[in-house]
Amino acid sequence: MTTHDFKLSRNTFGRLVFTSVDGDVHEGVVPVRAFPIGAPDDGISLVSADGQELAWISRLTDLPDATRVIVEQELASREFMPEIRRIQRVSSFTTPSTWYVETNRGDASFTLKGEEDIRRIVATSLLIADSHGVQFLIRDTQALDKASRKILDRFL
Repeated sequence: MTTHDFKLSRNTFGRLVFTSVDGDVHEGVVPVRAFPIGAPDDGISLVSADGQELAWISRLTDLPDATRVIVEQELASREFMPEIRRIQRVSSFTTPSTWYVETNRGDASFTLKGEEDIRRIVATSLLIADSHGVQFLIRDTQALDKASRKILDRFL
């Protein structure tokens, strides 16, 4: 099904409603990113409440503006992965330690239980899980300032 063969709306409870060109209606539809870190705007599946793929969106920009906004809002409400832009300081270089960071969502602090909670995604991308299971993303370690890279290197 192409990106123009359906309509998305919200019901009175705020849940996504998918209507196909044939008139089939599915409530509780969920958008799912195929590549949430590497290509977040490419490859999005609209999945029914029972897990069936209803539509594939190659690129978010392919959607009409109103539909794209609905999909982006739904993805934002379901996904919470702050991106670390700078490591301000850490409480100690042994774990557990408290990290004080600047993210794309503002300043934050979290507890790193162990070095194993830092996972390399690709060569320059890392996921850091805090003690509560919140995932923090470092999209490009080389884009961090020198002081941040120096702190990070002590844990890698």
